[in-house]
Amino acid sequence: MELILSERQGIIIWVYSLRHMKTLKRFGLIHYVSKKMKYVVIYVNRTELETTIRKLKELHFVRQVEPSYRPLINMDFKEVLKKVTPRKEVEEVEEFTQLDTEFESQLIKNNQIIKEHEVTNS
Repeated sequence: MELILSERQGIIIWVYSLRHMKTLKRFGLIHYVSKKMKYVVIYVNRTELETTIRKLKELHFVRQVEPSYRPLINMDFKEVLKKVTPRKEVEEVEEFTQLDTEFESQLIKNNQIIKEHEVTNS
């Protein structure tokens, strides 16, 4: 027995009221429900996407239906990472280490001056 993975796609459904959640369960797997913004994310088979969207738009409690655009986005970031310039935080850390070494050298000089002063005053 083989496991067959089917292509799935998300659908964002904006609703007027969340009372009709049971009817939305018929259309696909409910992934997320936003009570504050009143939308539902469901996943359906990609082959049934158009018919499901058409049926959802006909429901009286549905305000708007949008397909998820995630399958259309290129998720390969290898080329983008090569073009990225170093972050400003990295530059600040390098500057801090330079300041830290300057501070240490100044401390050493001050300690030497203090020792010389102690020797001359004793």
